[in-house]
Amino acid sequence: MANLVVRNLDDALVQSLKERAAAHGRSAEAEHREILARALRRPQRKSFAQVLMAMPNVGDDIDFTRVDDGEAGHVFG
Repeated sequence: MANLVVRNLDDALVQSLKERAAAHGRSAEAEHREILARALRRPQRKSFAQVLMAMPNVGDDIDFTRVDDGEAGHVFG
């Protein structure tokens, strides 16, 4: 495994990292690794079917029927 050295960090940033690490019950180094991994991991692509299945049920098709009330010509004032 490779090593990474990060220099010239603001003291407040390092303190925030230490606090965050303590809140998660791990060392600052382990927290740093987790932050980098989450930031740089490529997101898993969902299939089209998975995206469709994740869409909420928002009503029946009749709820989205277009109504021609003659007002369409007045949309832009």
